[in-house]
This record gives sequence, structure tokens and C-alpha cells, in this order.
Amino acid sequence: MTGSEDAPKVSVIIPAYNEAPRLGQVVQAALLQADEVLVVDDGSTDDTGTIAAKHGARVIRLNRSGYLRAIKTGFAQARGDIVVTLDADGEHDPQEIPNLIRPVVNGQADLVLGKRPRIARPSERLINRLARCKVPVSDTGTGFRAMTRDLALKLTFPGKCICGTSVLEAHGLRARITEVPISVKTIDKPRTIAWGHLYQFFAVLRLVLKGW
Repeated sequence: MTGSEDAPKVSVIIPAYNEAPRLGQVVQAALLQADEVLVVDDGSTDDTGTIAAKHGARVIRLNRSGYLRAIKTGFAQARGDIVVTLDADGEHDPQEIPNLIRPVVNGQADLVLGKRPRIARPSERLINRLARCKVPVSDTGTGFRAMTRDLALKLTFPGKCICGTSVLEAHGLRARITEVPISVKTIDKPRTIAWGHLYQFFAVLRLVLKGW
């Protein structure tokens, strides 16, 4: 990443599980927009970690621990002033990182959500609608987001995933939250039913009812 010496440093965190076929291109593109890329290999059984390292990422290997622990591990290991999370499968375009981080760089926001054109899963749309009772944003479950590292280290991510809870928790910490539109590429890969969203709904409900 190029820029002035006074510009904030940017770390990109990519949780990954068995994404070897797609991950190399994602890492290469992200490195053009950031000072470092951390791939948190969550117990992959393919060459995910090896491919990531080959393409210039700093790789952190975990036993199969789940997305939330991978994200928290990445936050703890990041060296940048701003942290960006994106998916390993290529759905998100790393070229959009400068636009995503701009409100943070300009001191206008602590958390920026990448607003997807469409939220596919009905369960996620339901969680989103519930979270919006407290925080007036359009996409509370996006995986493409930017935030200050200080905020990232304060988030605990209650629940089973980031849907709704990360935004509500940031709101409770009085973080300034905004969103910018992003594009989403269609990736040909199997999609499983997100049964964890049932648990997540009640985690979000607890935060909505909390007296902040």
C-alpha cells in the first residue's frame, strides 16, 4: 500500500477455511490496498495456509475454532491502526477497501459497514430487521467492514456469528457507525443452512433490550 508516512496503517483480516482455490487472488488484491494481510486459517484440511503465505499473507493457524475466534485472533494480531475484514472466497472486492476505510481515515466513523446490494438469507434479514430497532443501518451482518483497531479490540461478539451483535455492541460502546455500498461477486460454492442464526436471533434480542 502506498501513501504518506502519516497515513494510518491498514491491516486486512481474512478468516479462511478450505479456501485454497480462491484465496491466492484475494490476498494479492488485498495487499495492493493494505499494509498487511492476515489470513487466519481455521483448521483447513487443504492448502489454504500454504497458498496464503505463498501470496504474501501473514498466516495464523488455528485448530477448527469457528469464525468468531478467527476474527478475534486476527484483531489481536493486527498491527494496523485500521482493521478490515473480508471473506476468503472472493465475494468481496479488495479494490473497494479505500472507499470502505475513507470515513475512518477522515475521522468521521469508528466502524464502517459494507452495505451489500441484497441480503440473501431470510434468517439474516430477520436478524437485520431486529438490530435496526436500535441502530439505523441497512446491513448489520456484512462480512466486509472496517474499524479502528481500538474498537476492534473492545468487541466481544456475543452469539454465534457477527450478524447484528457486532453493530449493536459497537453502538453500546458509543462508536460512530456508518456504511458504504459495496459490490458482491457471485461465487459458485455450496451454501449450508445457517442454523446458528436461530441462536443469534436471541443474542441480538438481548442486546436490543439492553438499556444502553
